[in-house]
Amino acid sequence: MRRRHRVHGSAAKPSVIRTFAFLQRLLAHFWALAVILLAGVGLQPRPGQGSEVVGALSQNRVALTANFSGTEILIFGAIRHDRPRVEATPAFDLIVVVEGPRLPVTVWRKARIFGIWVNRDAALLPAAPSFYAVATTAPLDQILDPDEDARFRISPAFAMRSDQLVTAVADPAPFVEAYLRLSARTEAFQTLERAVTIDRDILFRTRVRLPANLVEGAYMTRIFLVREGMVVDQFRTAVLVRKAGLERWLSELAYAQPWAYGLAAVALALFVGWLASFAPILLRR
Repeated sequence: MRRRHRVHGSAAKPSVIRTFAFLQRLLAHFWALAVILLAGVGLQPRPGQGSEVVGALSQNRVALTANFSGTEILIFGAIRHDRPRVEATPAFDLIVVVEGPRLPVTVWRKARIFGIWVNRDAALLPAAPSFYAVATTAPLDQILDPDEDARFRISPAFAMRSDQLVTAVADPAPFVEAYLRLSARTEAFQTLERAVTIDRDILFRTRVRLPANLVEGAYMTRIFLVREGMVVDQFRTAVLVRKAGLERWLSELAYAQPWAYGLAAVALALFVGWLASFAPILLRR
């Protein structure tokens, strides 16, 4: 009886293994099908995907001199379509962003203490743009989806990267809003709605005014091709802003050899003072 029992068990064991292996294969096919379906949903083509935008600048370098009072940059380019546009197809929109070098900025909030306004609360923006301009074919909130705005950090509010803000204040939003408001007054932040023109759905152009108080560095220029609120393509280039002439030499001397720069400044001041002492004598004559 024991031998028959063992033979019966050994014959049933391969059948159980085959059933278990079949269930494993079935489950693997099910998960593979689910992955394919999810990938197909996530890779839906964007409206106008396949079209491209290319751009150029009227000048790639800006020289900061003693008499520099600002300049204007012409940004132009073309849209390369993947296929001829049908009348019922929504037209493309364009967004041009010019962003200056990022710098740490401290924003203070004043409070009235004993009748005197003093700085009380502060917030540090570790990487705030020194200049930011957004030029569009239409109001930004009408042509760009909010999720796309957050993804590409296009609008000034998202470009501020307020998530990196350092402060002990519970609500840091007023500090970011104050910096945006103050920067807009000095033309450091510009919102140029309907400043981009498109000719025949191919050629585009816009102008951005750079103020006199520019910071040295690379001014990144991004051009976004948008359709139905989605970013289809983007193009990047840059404008290099540097001091030129005597201003550049003095700036490099001040940073590279501060002791020599300081001694030269003191010597020049003494010489000018000594020279000025002869002015009364010359006037008497």
